Amino acid sequence: MVQYCQTHFDASFGALSDATRRGVLEQLGHADASITALAEKFDMTLTGMKKHVGVLEQAGLVTTQKVGRVRTCKLGQRGLEEEVAWIERYRQLWSARFDELDNVVEELKSKEKVDGRKKRR
Repeated sequence: MVQYCQTHFDASFGALSDATRRGVLEQLGHADASITALAEKFDMTLTGMKKHVGVLEQAGLVTTQKVGRVRTCKLGQRGLEEEVAWIERYRQLWSARFDELDNVVEELKSKEKVDGRKKRR
């Protein structure tokens, strides 16, 4: 069984839990951007965007570099492979459980049809 770093996951999923931060990641997937440009894009204050970028940076999903007065953001080096693997494990688990449930339902439907025929005679 693969062991996952709980703190690492908490930071990643916490960062991804906010729609604005997911949007920032999507924007940075297209091109690097300054915090000012991101704040304008999401119609928020610089302070608010700095906080969002800080959360993403702490999770390792974004890096920033300050040149003069401009802080430029870009996607971090770390991807989400471990998180994807964790999600996939649970997706497979739930898929298997739903498949089993489908089998039980089909069994019950078949039994119901057979029992219905017996009662009519």
